Amino acid sequence: MEVISLVKRKILENKIYLYLTEFFAGMSLMAVELGASRLMAPYFSSSQIVWTIIIGTIMIAMALGNIYGGRSADKNPNPDRLYGRIIIAAIWIALIPVLGKYVVIGISAVMIFSVNNSFLIWAAFVTCMVIFVFPLFLLGTVTPSLVKYTVDDLGDSGKTVGMLNASNTIGSIIGTFVPTFVTIPAVGTSITFLIFAGILLLLSVLYFLSGKVKSVKAVVGCVIFVFACFFGSSDSFAFWEDDLTYEGESVYNYLQVKEDDSAVYLSTNVLFGVQSVYEKSETLTGMYYDYAMAAPMMAGIHEKPSQDILILGMGTGTFATQCQRYFGGETALNIEGVEIDEDITRLAREYFFLSEDIPVCTYDGRAYLNAIDKTYDVIMVDAYQDITIPFQMASVEFFTLVKEHLKEDGVMVVNMNMRGKEEGNINQYLADTIASVFPEVYIADVAGNTNRELFAGCSGNLSDTFAANMKLEKNPNVYRMMDRVNAGLIKYQSSGYQMTDDRAPVELLSMRIIDDLIRDEVSYYKQVYTEQGLSGLIDAIG
Repeated sequence: MEVISLVKRKILENKIYLYLTEFFAGMSLMAVELGASRLMAPYFSSSQIVWTIIIGTIMIAMALGNIYGGRSADKNPNPDRLYGRIIIAAIWIALIPVLGKYVVIGISAVMIFSVNNSFLIWAAFVTCMVIFVFPLFLLGTVTPSLVKYTVDDLGDSGKTVGMLNASNTIGSIIGTFVPTFVTIPAVGTSITFLIFAGILLLLSVLYFLSGKVKSVKAVVGCVIFVFACFFGSSDSFAFWEDDLTYEGESVYNYLQVKEDDSAVYLSTNVLFGVQSVYEKSETLTGMYYDYAMAAPMMAGIHEKPSQDILILGMGTGTFATQCQRYFGGETALNIEGVEIDEDITRLAREYFFLSEDIPVCTYDGRAYLNAIDKTYDVIMVDAYQDITIPFQMASVEFFTLVKEHLKEDGVMVVNMNMRGKEEGNINQYLADTIASVFPEVYIADVAGNTNRELFAGCSGNLSDTFAANMKLEKNPNVYRMMDRVNAGLIKYQSSGYQMTDDRAPVELLSMRIIDDLIRDEVSYYKQVYTEQGLSGLIDAIG
Protein backbone atom coordinates (compact mmCIF):
# COMPACT_ATOMS: atom_id res chain seq x y z
CA MET A 1 0.00 0.00 0.00
CA GLU A 2 2.83 2.37 0.84
CA VAL A 3 4.52 1.62 -2.51
CA ILE A 4 1.34 2.53 -4.39
CA SER A 5 1.10 5.75 -2.41
CA LEU A 6 4.66 6.71 -3.33
CA VAL A 7 4.07 5.96 -7.01
CA LYS A 8 1.06 8.20 -7.06
CA ARG A 9 2.97 10.99 -5.35
CA LYS A 10 5.35 11.35 -8.30
CA ILE A 11 2.98 13.97 -9.72
CA LEU A 12 3.54 15.96 -6.51
CA GLU A 13 7.32 15.79 -6.39
CA ASN A 14 7.96 19.37 -7.50
CA LYS A 15 4.89 20.71 -5.65
CA ILE A 16 3.52 22.38 -8.78
CA TYR A 17 0.50 20.11 -8.81
CA LEU A 18 -0.24 20.99 -5.21
CA TYR A 19 -0.14 24.68 -6.08
CA LEU A 20 -2.45 23.97 -9.02
CA THR A 21 -4.79 22.15 -6.67
CA GLU A 22 -4.89 25.19 -4.39
CA PHE A 23 -5.43 27.46 -7.40
CA PHE A 24 -8.37 25.49 -8.82
CA ALA A 25 -9.90 24.96 -5.38
CA GLY A 26 -9.91 28.71 -4.78
CA MET A 27 -11.28 29.37 -8.25
CA SER A 28 -14.07 26.81 -7.88
CA LEU A 29 -14.99 28.06 -4.42
CA MET A 30 -15.69 31.58 -5.68
CA ALA A 31 -17.45 30.28 -8.77
CA VAL A 32 -19.77 28.19 -6.62
CA GLU A 33 -20.43 31.17 -4.36
CA LEU A 34 -21.44 33.32 -7.32
CA GLY A 35 -23.42 30.43 -8.75
CA ALA A 36 -25.22 30.13 -5.43
CA SER A 37 -26.37 33.74 -5.66
CA ARG A 38 -27.66 33.18 -9.19
CA LEU A 39 -29.41 29.94 -8.28
CA MET A 40 -31.18 31.62 -5.36
CA ALA A 41 -31.90 35.05 -6.84
CA PRO A 42 -34.91 34.00 -8.97
CA TYR A 43 -36.55 32.63 -5.83
CA PHE A 44 -35.29 34.83 -2.96
CA SER A 45 -33.96 37.97 -4.76
CA SER A 46 -30.35 39.13 -4.96
CA SER A 47 -30.59 41.47 -1.99
CA GLN A 48 -27.83 42.18 0.49
CA ILE A 49 -29.67 39.96 2.96
CA VAL A 50 -29.40 36.95 0.65
CA TRP A 51 -25.77 37.75 -0.13
CA THR A 52 -25.00 37.97 3.59
CA ILE A 53 -26.54 34.55 4.15
CA ILE A 54 -24.57 33.05 1.25
CA ILE A 55 -21.26 34.51 2.42
CA GLY A 56 -21.95 33.61 6.06
CA THR A 57 -22.82 29.97 5.39
CA ILE A 58 -19.85 29.58 3.05
CA MET A 59 -17.52 30.97 5.72
CA ILE A 60 -19.00 28.47 8.19
CA ALA A 61 -18.36 25.66 5.73
CA MET A 62 -14.80 26.80 5.06
CA ALA A 63 -13.99 27.16 8.76
CA LEU A 64 -15.25 23.67 9.53
CA GLY A 65 -13.40 22.34 6.49
CA ASN A 66 -10.16 23.94 7.63
CA ILE A 67 -10.47 22.33 11.05
CA TYR A 68 -11.30 18.90 9.70
CA GLY A 69 -8.72 19.08 6.92
CA GLY A 70 -5.92 19.93 9.30
CA ARG A 71 -6.79 17.15 11.73
CA SER A 72 -7.26 14.62 8.93
CA ALA A 73 -3.90 15.50 7.37
CA ASP A 74 -2.11 15.12 10.71
CA LYS A 75 -3.79 11.80 11.36
CA ASN A 76 -3.32 10.32 7.88
CA PRO A 77 -1.07 12.42 5.60
CA ASN A 78 -2.04 10.66 2.39
CA PRO A 79 -2.96 12.88 -0.60
CA ASP A 80 -5.33 10.16 -1.80
CA ARG A 81 -7.78 11.19 0.88
CA LEU A 82 -7.71 14.85 -0.17
CA TYR A 83 -8.22 14.15 -3.86
CA GLY A 84 -10.98 11.70 -2.96
CA ARG A 85 -12.75 14.50 -1.10
CA ILE A 86 -12.32 16.80 -4.09
CA ILE A 87 -14.02 14.18 -6.27
CA ILE A 88 -16.97 14.05 -3.86
CA ALA A 89 -17.17 17.87 -3.89
CA ALA A 90 -17.10 17.85 -7.69
CA ILE A 91 -19.92 15.29 -7.85
CA TRP A 92 -22.04 17.32 -5.43
CA ILE A 93 -21.49 20.57 -7.36
CA ALA A 94 -22.30 18.82 -10.65
CA LEU A 95 -25.61 17.61 -9.21
CA ILE A 96 -26.68 21.12 -8.13
CA PRO A 97 -28.03 21.96 -11.64
CA VAL A 98 -29.91 18.65 -11.65
CA LEU A 99 -31.52 18.83 -8.21
CA GLY A 100 -30.89 22.32 -6.83
CA LYS A 101 -34.02 24.08 -8.09
CA TYR A 102 -36.24 21.28 -6.78
CA VAL A 103 -34.57 21.52 -3.39
CA VAL A 104 -35.11 25.31 -3.35
CA ILE A 105 -38.83 24.95 -4.12
CA GLY A 106 -39.22 22.14 -1.58
CA ILE A 107 -37.51 24.11 1.17
CA SER A 108 -39.55 27.21 0.28
CA ALA A 109 -42.79 25.24 0.55
CA VAL A 110 -41.82 23.89 3.97
CA MET A 111 -40.67 27.30 5.21
CA ILE A 112 -43.85 29.04 4.06
CA PHE A 113 -45.92 26.71 6.20
CA SER A 114 -43.56 26.50 9.16
CA VAL A 115 -42.35 30.07 9.80
CA ASN A 116 -44.37 33.24 10.33
CA ASN A 117 -41.58 35.80 10.19
CA SER A 118 -38.39 36.37 8.20
CA PHE A 119 -39.34 33.88 5.49
CA LEU A 120 -36.58 35.00 3.14
CA ILE A 121 -33.91 34.72 5.81
CA TRP A 122 -34.92 31.25 6.93
CA ALA A 123 -35.58 29.87 3.45
CA ALA A 124 -32.32 31.25 2.06
CA PHE A 125 -30.33 30.06 5.07
CA VAL A 126 -31.71 26.52 5.02
CA THR A 127 -31.24 26.36 1.24
CA CYS A 128 -27.59 27.39 1.57
CA MET A 129 -27.00 24.90 4.35
CA VAL A 130 -28.55 22.01 2.43
CA ILE A 131 -27.12 22.68 -1.03
CA PHE A 132 -23.79 24.43 -0.57
CA VAL A 133 -22.27 23.78 2.85
CA PHE A 134 -21.14 20.19 2.29
CA PRO A 135 -19.16 20.62 -1.00
CA LEU A 136 -17.58 23.83 0.27
CA PHE A 137 -16.75 22.12 3.55
CA LEU A 138 -14.83 19.55 1.49
CA LEU A 139 -13.05 22.28 -0.47
CA GLY A 140 -12.22 23.89 2.86
CA THR A 141 -10.07 20.88 3.68
CA VAL A 142 -7.74 21.61 0.76
CA THR A 143 -5.50 24.32 2.22
CA PRO A 144 -4.56 22.68 5.55
CA SER A 145 -4.02 19.35 3.78
CA LEU A 146 -1.75 20.91 1.18
CA VAL A 147 0.27 22.67 3.87
CA LYS A 148 0.93 19.24 5.37
CA TYR A 149 2.07 17.82 2.02
CA THR A 150 4.19 20.77 0.91
CA VAL A 151 6.10 21.74 4.05
CA ASP A 152 9.17 19.49 4.08
CA ASP A 153 11.51 21.82 5.90
CA LEU A 154 10.57 24.37 8.55
CA GLY A 155 13.27 26.60 7.11
CA ASP A 156 11.19 27.48 4.06
CA SER A 157 7.72 26.86 5.51
CA GLY A 158 6.80 30.56 5.29
CA LYS A 159 7.64 30.64 1.58
CA THR A 160 5.71 27.45 0.89
CA VAL A 161 2.59 28.55 2.77
CA GLY A 162 2.82 31.94 1.07
CA MET A 163 2.86 30.26 -2.34
CA LEU A 164 -0.18 28.19 -1.42
CA ASN A 165 -2.10 31.25 -0.25
CA ALA A 166 -1.08 33.18 -3.36
CA SER A 167 -2.26 30.31 -5.57
CA ASN A 168 -5.59 30.22 -3.74
CA THR A 169 -6.02 33.99 -3.95
CA ILE A 170 -5.21 34.18 -7.66
CA GLY A 171 -7.60 31.32 -8.32
CA SER A 172 -10.29 33.06 -6.28
CA ILE A 173 -9.83 36.26 -8.28
CA ILE A 174 -10.25 34.41 -11.57
CA GLY A 175 -13.16 32.45 -10.11
CA THR A 176 -14.85 35.75 -9.29
CA PHE A 177 -14.59 37.36 -12.70
CA VAL A 178 -15.04 34.40 -15.04
CA PRO A 179 -18.56 33.36 -13.92
CA THR A 180 -19.84 36.94 -13.72
CA PHE A 181 -18.54 38.20 -17.02
CA VAL A 182 -18.06 35.06 -19.10
CA THR A 183 -19.78 31.80 -18.25
CA ILE A 184 -23.07 32.87 -16.63
CA PRO A 185 -24.00 35.42 -19.34
CA ALA A 186 -22.77 33.09 -22.11
CA VAL A 187 -24.02 29.65 -21.03
CA GLY A 188 -26.01 30.15 -17.82
CA THR A 189 -25.74 29.20 -14.16
CA SER A 190 -26.30 25.46 -14.63
CA ILE A 191 -23.47 24.97 -17.08
CA THR A 192 -21.25 27.22 -14.96
CA PHE A 193 -21.66 24.76 -12.08
CA LEU A 194 -20.85 21.91 -14.45
CA ILE A 195 -17.74 23.64 -15.81
CA PHE A 196 -16.17 24.13 -12.39
CA ALA A 197 -17.27 20.71 -11.17
CA GLY A 198 -15.54 19.28 -14.25
CA ILE A 199 -12.34 21.18 -13.43
CA LEU A 200 -12.26 19.74 -9.92
CA LEU A 201 -13.06 16.26 -11.18
CA LEU A 202 -10.35 16.42 -13.86
CA LEU A 203 -7.82 17.62 -11.29
CA SER A 204 -8.47 14.59 -9.10
CA VAL A 205 -8.72 12.06 -11.93
CA LEU A 206 -5.32 13.15 -13.26
CA TYR A 207 -3.87 12.67 -9.80
CA PHE A 208 -5.12 9.10 -9.54
CA LEU A 209 -4.19 8.27 -13.14
CA SER A 210 -0.63 9.43 -12.48
CA GLY A 211 -0.22 6.54 -10.08
CA LYS A 212 -1.64 4.02 -12.56
CA VAL A 213 -4.07 2.86 -9.91
CA LYS A 214 -7.81 2.52 -10.41
CA SER A 215 -9.95 4.65 -8.14
CA VAL A 216 -13.58 3.72 -7.61
CA LYS A 217 -14.35 7.31 -6.62
CA ALA A 218 -12.86 8.62 -9.86
CA VAL A 219 -14.84 6.18 -12.01
CA VAL A 220 -18.09 6.83 -10.15
CA GLY A 221 -17.41 10.57 -10.28
CA CYS A 222 -16.99 10.52 -14.05
CA VAL A 223 -20.20 8.53 -14.52
CA ILE A 224 -22.22 10.89 -12.33
CA PHE A 225 -20.67 13.91 -14.01
CA VAL A 226 -21.77 12.66 -17.43
CA PHE A 227 -25.24 12.08 -16.01
CA ALA A 228 -25.30 15.63 -14.60
CA CYS A 229 -24.17 17.10 -17.93
CA PHE A 230 -27.02 15.33 -19.67
CA PHE A 231 -29.78 16.17 -17.18
CA GLY A 232 -28.51 19.38 -15.59
CA SER A 233 -27.72 21.60 -18.55
CA SER A 234 -31.16 23.22 -18.59
CA ASP A 235 -31.22 26.87 -17.52
CA SER A 236 -34.91 26.76 -16.59
CA PHE A 237 -35.62 27.97 -13.06
CA ALA A 238 -39.39 27.87 -13.42
CA PHE A 239 -39.28 24.15 -14.25
CA TRP A 240 -43.03 23.78 -13.78
CA GLU A 241 -43.70 26.20 -16.67
CA ASP A 242 -43.94 24.65 -20.11
CA ASP A 243 -45.10 27.62 -22.17
CA LEU A 244 -42.58 30.40 -21.50
CA THR A 245 -41.83 32.65 -24.44
CA TYR A 246 -38.33 33.33 -23.14
CA GLU A 247 -36.25 32.33 -20.13
CA GLY A 248 -32.64 33.28 -19.57
CA GLU A 249 -30.08 35.11 -17.47
CA SER A 250 -28.25 38.38 -17.78
CA VAL A 251 -25.39 39.81 -15.77
CA TYR A 252 -27.94 41.28 -13.35
CA ASN A 253 -31.15 39.27 -13.53
CA TYR A 254 -33.07 36.10 -14.13
CA LEU A 255 -35.40 36.97 -17.02
CA GLN A 256 -38.71 35.38 -17.88
CA VAL A 257 -41.13 36.44 -20.63
CA LYS A 258 -44.57 34.89 -20.68
CA GLU A 259 -47.55 35.70 -22.81
CA ASP A 260 -51.21 34.82 -23.17
CA ASP A 261 -53.89 35.87 -25.60
CA SER A 262 -54.17 39.34 -24.11
CA ALA A 263 -50.73 40.41 -22.88
CA VAL A 264 -46.96 39.84 -22.60
CA TYR A 265 -45.34 39.79 -19.15
CA LEU A 266 -41.77 40.18 -17.87
CA SER A 267 -40.70 38.78 -14.51
CA THR A 268 -37.26 38.88 -12.93
CA ASN A 269 -38.23 36.62 -10.05
CA VAL A 270 -39.86 33.19 -10.07
CA LEU A 271 -41.77 33.73 -6.83
CA PHE A 272 -42.51 37.46 -6.68
CA GLY A 273 -44.74 39.15 -9.21
CA VAL A 274 -44.52 40.74 -12.61
CA GLN A 275 -42.32 43.70 -13.54
CA SER A 276 -43.71 44.73 -16.93
CA VAL A 277 -46.86 44.20 -18.97
CA TYR A 278 -47.67 44.88 -22.61
CA GLU A 279 -51.35 44.78 -23.62
CA LYS A 280 -51.66 43.27 -27.11
CA SER A 281 -54.87 45.19 -27.69
CA GLU A 282 -52.88 48.38 -27.07
CA THR A 283 -55.27 49.47 -24.35
CA LEU A 284 -54.64 50.74 -20.86
CA THR A 285 -53.31 48.11 -18.45
CA GLY A 286 -55.19 49.21 -15.34
CA MET A 287 -51.91 48.84 -13.48
CA TYR A 288 -49.42 51.31 -12.05
CA TYR A 289 -48.15 52.33 -15.49
CA ASP A 290 -51.53 53.96 -16.10
CA TYR A 291 -51.58 55.66 -12.70
CA ALA A 292 -48.12 57.06 -13.41
CA MET A 293 -49.55 58.82 -16.49
CA ALA A 294 -50.95 61.38 -14.06
CA ALA A 295 -47.39 62.76 -13.73
CA PRO A 296 -47.25 64.26 -17.26
CA MET A 297 -50.66 65.81 -16.59
CA MET A 298 -49.46 67.29 -13.30
CA ALA A 299 -46.58 68.76 -15.31
CA GLY A 300 -49.08 70.36 -17.73
CA ILE A 301 -48.71 68.13 -20.77
CA HIS A 302 -51.83 69.53 -22.52
CA GLU A 303 -50.63 73.09 -21.97
CA LYS A 304 -47.18 72.64 -23.49
CA PRO A 305 -45.97 72.12 -27.07
CA SER A 306 -43.40 69.56 -25.86
CA GLN A 307 -42.44 67.65 -22.78
CA ASP A 308 -39.23 65.94 -21.71
CA ILE A 309 -39.62 62.66 -19.80
CA LEU A 310 -36.86 60.58 -18.16
CA ILE A 311 -37.49 57.06 -16.87
CA LEU A 312 -35.00 55.64 -14.36
CA GLY A 313 -35.54 51.89 -14.44
CA MET A 314 -36.89 51.68 -17.96
CA GLY A 315 -37.62 47.95 -17.83
CA THR A 316 -39.50 46.97 -20.98
CA GLY A 317 -40.80 50.50 -21.42
CA THR A 318 -44.51 50.06 -20.64
CA PHE A 319 -44.79 53.58 -19.18
CA ALA A 320 -42.90 55.06 -22.12
CA THR A 321 -45.12 53.21 -24.60
CA GLN A 322 -48.28 54.36 -22.81
CA CYS A 323 -47.13 58.01 -22.79
CA GLN A 324 -46.16 57.87 -26.45
CA ARG A 325 -49.45 56.24 -27.42
CA TYR A 326 -51.80 58.53 -25.50
CA PHE A 327 -49.91 61.83 -25.17
CA GLY A 328 -47.76 61.84 -28.29
CA GLY A 329 -50.38 63.25 -30.67
CA GLU A 330 -50.63 66.95 -29.88
CA THR A 331 -47.57 67.21 -27.67
CA ALA A 332 -44.03 66.49 -28.86
CA LEU A 333 -42.64 63.98 -26.39
CA ASN A 334 -38.94 63.50 -25.81
CA ILE A 335 -38.72 60.28 -23.81
CA GLU A 336 -35.43 58.86 -22.55
CA GLY A 337 -34.86 55.71 -20.54
CA VAL A 338 -32.10 54.46 -18.27
CA GLU A 339 -31.84 50.71 -17.67
CA ILE A 340 -28.86 49.00 -16.08
CA ASP A 341 -29.63 45.63 -17.69
CA GLU A 342 -29.11 45.78 -21.45
CA ASP A 343 -30.71 42.35 -21.87
CA ILE A 344 -33.99 43.75 -20.54
CA THR A 345 -33.75 46.50 -23.13
CA ARG A 346 -33.22 43.86 -25.80
CA LEU A 347 -36.33 42.01 -24.63
CA ALA A 348 -38.23 45.32 -24.60
CA ARG A 349 -37.52 45.82 -28.29
CA GLU A 350 -38.18 42.19 -29.20
CA TYR A 351 -41.27 41.25 -27.21
CA PHE A 352 -42.74 44.47 -25.80
CA PHE A 353 -42.60 46.63 -28.92
CA LEU A 354 -40.64 49.46 -27.36
CA SER A 355 -40.16 52.03 -30.09
CA GLU A 356 -36.71 52.41 -31.59
CA ASP A 357 -37.33 56.16 -31.38
CA ILE A 358 -37.04 55.99 -27.59
CA PRO A 359 -33.34 55.90 -26.59
CA VAL A 360 -32.32 53.75 -23.64
CA CYS A 361 -28.98 54.24 -21.90
CA THR A 362 -27.44 51.21 -20.21
CA TYR A 363 -26.41 52.78 -16.92
CA ASP A 364 -27.19 53.07 -13.23
CA GLY A 365 -29.95 55.64 -12.69
CA ARG A 366 -28.19 57.72 -10.08
CA ALA A 367 -24.88 57.66 -11.92
CA TYR A 368 -26.73 58.84 -15.03
CA LEU A 369 -28.14 61.87 -13.22
CA ASN A 370 -24.66 62.69 -11.96
CA ALA A 371 -23.36 62.62 -15.52
CA ILE A 372 -25.93 64.94 -17.18
CA ASP A 373 -27.07 68.57 -16.83
CA LYS A 374 -30.44 68.32 -18.59
CA THR A 375 -33.71 69.06 -16.80
CA TYR A 376 -37.02 67.30 -17.39
CA ASP A 377 -40.75 67.87 -17.04
CA VAL A 378 -41.23 64.36 -15.64
CA ILE A 379 -38.79 61.94 -14.05
CA MET A 380 -40.14 58.51 -13.25
CA VAL A 381 -38.28 56.37 -10.70
CA ASP A 382 -39.18 52.74 -11.31
CA ALA A 383 -36.09 50.91 -10.09
CA TYR A 384 -37.62 49.02 -7.18
CA GLN A 385 -38.53 45.35 -7.52
CA ASP A 386 -39.61 43.02 -4.70
CA ILE A 387 -37.04 43.24 -1.88
CA THR A 388 -34.30 44.44 -4.22
CA ILE A 389 -34.44 48.22 -3.71
CA PRO A 390 -31.17 50.01 -4.57
CA PHE A 391 -30.39 51.93 -1.38
CA GLN A 392 -28.56 54.57 -3.42
CA MET A 393 -31.85 55.35 -5.17
CA ALA A 394 -33.88 55.62 -1.97
CA SER A 395 -32.03 58.32 -0.03
CA VAL A 396 -32.32 62.05 0.60
CA GLU A 397 -29.23 62.58 -1.53
CA PHE A 398 -30.76 60.73 -4.49
CA PHE A 399 -34.10 62.52 -4.41
CA THR A 400 -32.28 65.84 -4.08
CA LEU A 401 -30.43 64.92 -7.26
CA VAL A 402 -33.73 64.14 -9.00
CA LYS A 403 -35.13 67.50 -7.87
CA GLU A 404 -32.13 69.30 -9.37
CA HIS A 405 -32.91 67.69 -12.75
CA LEU A 406 -36.55 68.75 -12.80
CA LYS A 407 -37.85 71.94 -14.36
CA GLU A 408 -39.54 74.47 -12.06
CA ASP A 409 -42.95 72.89 -12.67
CA GLY A 410 -41.54 69.39 -13.10
CA VAL A 411 -42.93 66.27 -11.43
CA MET A 412 -41.26 63.15 -10.06
CA VAL A 413 -43.33 59.98 -9.99
CA VAL A 414 -42.12 56.97 -7.98
CA ASN A 415 -43.52 53.46 -8.24
CA MET A 416 -43.44 51.79 -4.83
CA ASN A 417 -44.34 48.16 -5.35
CA MET A 418 -44.97 46.84 -1.82
CA ARG A 419 -47.61 48.80 0.02
CA GLY A 420 -47.22 48.31 3.76
CA LYS A 421 -49.73 48.60 6.57
CA GLU A 422 -47.56 48.72 9.68
CA GLU A 423 -46.05 51.87 11.09
CA GLY A 424 -42.53 52.45 9.79
CA ASN A 425 -42.88 50.33 6.65
CA ILE A 426 -40.65 50.78 3.60
CA ASN A 427 -43.16 52.94 1.70
CA GLN A 428 -43.54 55.24 4.68
CA TYR A 429 -39.78 55.61 4.86
CA LEU A 430 -39.59 56.32 1.14
CA ALA A 431 -42.46 58.81 1.17
CA ASP A 432 -41.12 60.62 4.24
CA THR A 433 -37.67 60.79 2.68
CA ILE A 434 -39.15 62.30 -0.48
CA ALA A 435 -41.27 64.73 1.57
CA SER A 436 -38.09 66.03 3.22
CA VAL A 437 -36.87 67.06 -0.24
CA PHE A 438 -40.06 68.04 -2.12
CA PRO A 439 -42.57 70.48 -0.61
CA GLU A 440 -45.56 68.90 -2.35
CA VAL A 441 -46.19 65.15 -2.27
CA TYR A 442 -49.27 63.11 -3.24
CA ILE A 443 -49.88 59.37 -3.15
CA ALA A 444 -52.40 57.10 -4.87
CA ASP A 445 -52.84 53.39 -4.19
CA VAL A 446 -53.20 51.23 -7.28
CA ALA A 447 -56.44 49.25 -7.22
CA GLY A 448 -56.13 45.46 -7.23
CA ASN A 449 -52.46 45.12 -6.21
CA THR A 450 -49.87 46.30 -3.70
CA ASN A 451 -48.38 49.15 -5.76
CA ARG A 452 -48.52 52.77 -4.71
CA GLU A 453 -47.70 55.75 -6.92
CA LEU A 454 -46.12 58.83 -5.40
CA PHE A 455 -46.07 62.22 -7.13
CA ALA A 456 -43.77 65.02 -5.96
CA GLY A 457 -43.04 68.53 -7.16
CA CYS A 458 -42.08 72.04 -6.17
CA SER A 459 -44.60 74.16 -8.09
CA GLY A 460 -47.18 74.18 -5.29
CA ASN A 461 -50.09 73.47 -7.62
CA LEU A 462 -49.80 69.84 -8.70
CA SER A 463 -53.44 69.02 -8.02
CA ASP A 464 -54.72 72.17 -9.78
CA THR A 465 -52.59 71.51 -12.87
CA PHE A 466 -53.74 67.89 -12.85
CA ALA A 467 -57.41 68.91 -12.73
CA ALA A 468 -56.94 71.50 -15.48
CA ASN A 469 -55.23 69.01 -17.80
CA MET A 470 -57.86 66.37 -17.11
CA LYS A 471 -60.43 68.76 -18.54
CA LEU A 472 -58.33 69.04 -21.68
CA GLU A 473 -58.01 65.26 -22.12
CA LYS A 474 -59.88 64.09 -25.24
CA ASN A 475 -59.45 60.33 -24.92
CA PRO A 476 -62.37 59.03 -22.80
CA ASN A 477 -60.42 55.97 -21.62
CA VAL A 478 -57.53 58.09 -20.42
CA TYR A 479 -59.92 60.55 -18.80
CA ARG A 480 -61.65 57.77 -16.85
CA MET A 481 -58.28 56.40 -15.78
CA MET A 482 -57.10 59.82 -14.60
CA ASP A 483 -60.41 60.40 -12.83
CA ARG A 484 -59.81 57.16 -10.93
CA VAL A 485 -56.34 58.38 -9.96
CA ASN A 486 -57.70 61.75 -8.92
CA ALA A 487 -60.37 60.12 -6.75
CA GLY A 488 -57.69 58.22 -4.83
CA LEU A 489 -55.12 61.01 -4.68
CA ILE A 490 -54.14 61.96 -1.13
CA LYS A 491 -51.83 64.75 -0.06
CA TYR A 492 -49.08 63.07 1.92
CA GLN A 493 -48.28 64.01 5.49
CA SER A 494 -44.79 63.04 6.62
CA SER A 495 -44.15 61.15 9.85
CA GLY A 496 -40.50 62.13 9.95
CA TYR A 497 -38.82 58.91 8.81
CA GLN A 498 -35.81 59.41 6.61
CA MET A 499 -33.19 57.44 4.70
CA THR A 500 -29.76 58.71 3.72
CA ASP A 501 -26.81 57.28 1.82
CA ASP A 502 -25.31 56.44 5.21
CA ARG A 503 -28.42 54.75 6.61
CA ALA A 504 -31.01 53.19 4.32
CA PRO A 505 -32.24 49.81 5.68
CA VAL A 506 -34.37 49.18 2.60
CA GLU A 507 -34.04 45.41 2.54
CA LEU A 508 -34.97 44.77 6.16
CA LEU A 509 -37.97 47.09 5.77
CA SER A 510 -39.02 45.39 2.54
CA MET A 511 -38.68 41.95 4.06
CA ARG A 512 -41.32 42.78 6.66
CA ILE A 513 -43.83 43.52 3.92
CA ILE A 514 -42.95 40.34 2.05
CA ASP A 515 -43.63 38.40 5.27
CA ASP A 516 -47.06 40.04 5.45
CA LEU A 517 -47.79 39.26 1.80
CA ILE A 518 -46.77 35.62 2.22
CA ARG A 519 -48.86 35.26 5.36
CA ASP A 520 -51.89 36.66 3.55
CA GLU A 521 -51.35 34.38 0.55
CA VAL A 522 -50.89 31.13 2.48
CA SER A 523 -53.33 31.70 5.33
CA TYR A 524 -56.08 29.86 3.45
CA TYR A 525 -53.85 26.86 2.71
CA LYS A 526 -52.63 26.74 6.31
CA GLN A 527 -56.23 26.57 7.45
CA VAL A 528 -56.97 23.79 4.96
CA TYR A 529 -53.93 21.84 6.16
CA THR A 530 -54.94 22.31 9.81
CA GLU A 531 -58.50 21.14 9.20
CA GLN A 532 -58.05 18.51 6.48
CA GLY A 533 -54.44 17.43 6.65
CA LEU A 534 -52.01 16.82 3.78
CA SER A 535 -54.58 15.20 1.47
CA GLY A 536 -56.87 18.21 1.79
CA LEU A 537 -53.98 20.55 1.09
CA ILE A 538 -53.03 18.63 -2.07
CA ASP A 539 -56.65 18.76 -3.26
CA ALA A 540 -56.82 22.51 -2.58
CA ILE A 541 -53.59 23.23 -4.46
CA GLY A 542 -54.63 20.98 -7.34
